Amino acid sequence: MMKQRTIATPVKTVGIGLHSGRKVTISIKPAAVNSGVQFVRVDTPEQSVVPATALAVCDTRLASVIQKDGVRVSTVEHLLSACAGLGLDNLLIELNDEEVPIMDGSAASFLFLIESAGIVEQDAPRQFVVIQKPVEVREGDKLARLEPFFGFKLDFTIDFKHPAVDKTGQRFIVDFAEHAYRSEIGRARTFGFAHEVEALREMGLARGGSLDNAIVLDEHRILNNEELRYEDEFVRHKILDAIGDLYLMGHPIVGAYVAEKSGHALNNALLRKLLEDPSSYTIESFAEAKAPEAYSQESQPLFF
Repeated sequence: MMKQRTIATPVKTVGIGLHSGRKVTISIKPAAVNSGVQFVRVDTPEQSVVPATALAVCDTRLASVIQKDGVRVSTVEHLLSACAGLGLDNLLIELNDEEVPIMDGSAASFLFLIESAGIVEQDAPRQFVVIQKPVEVREGDKLARLEPFFGFKLDFTIDFKHPAVDKTGQRFIVDFAEHAYRSEIGRARTFGFAHEVEALREMGLARGGSLDNAIVLDEHRILNNEELRYEDEFVRHKILDAIGDLYLMGHPIVGAYVAEKSGHALNNALLRKLLEDPSSYTIESFAEAKAPEAYSQESQPLFF
């Protein structure tokens, strides 16, 4: 039986909040079986616990933000994406501010931090959300869909009318039975446009954004003084975000995700629609030999 996983020892680092610009200390600790991923705001009097679940999402305008009893944790998607990529089920994540630090704008720093802690199996079967029938949400020309597939595959299409983005691939398909999260997705950085950054700063946001933690574009070109990490880094980062958003289901998904111009809002709407229809999914565990190759370390360890 495939077992749940957590980290072996606590780890800690410091980073900058993308929007607040404040220094944030984040501590990642082992957690008990069946507890899931939980954030703890140690800067609040009650040290409030905010579970990482789809129904806890309260804001999706600039990031995925979760909340419980008025206490918020924002920009959770990159860290949750790393948790999904490393196959972690149970974690306690302590923060001394609202925002998860942006690090380098990808999941790479979180992958390194978690791997340095070590990963251990726990004495409980791992549970998966197995998609039983297609579930889809649309908003204008935007689309997000989950459909049955014995594995974990994502097919994402973006459509940014920008010369620098047009030169790169605007569609990417990744099947984790064949490709590794760490090498194919984990290093893809977030991106934004200079005029949007200026507008956000006037609103008191994006104070921590810089060329060190995002790809920034003006009207014609990329402003960073370095090459893209992937020739199609923009769409790969959207997949990185989607993996983090989908991990708010509380369990890894066995299915295929298809998206066109989707974002945090549509991804969360998709999970909420899935949860509204219990016939659209089942919760299952797998023996190692019968698990989807995307999740089976014995037959195909690439995902991890």
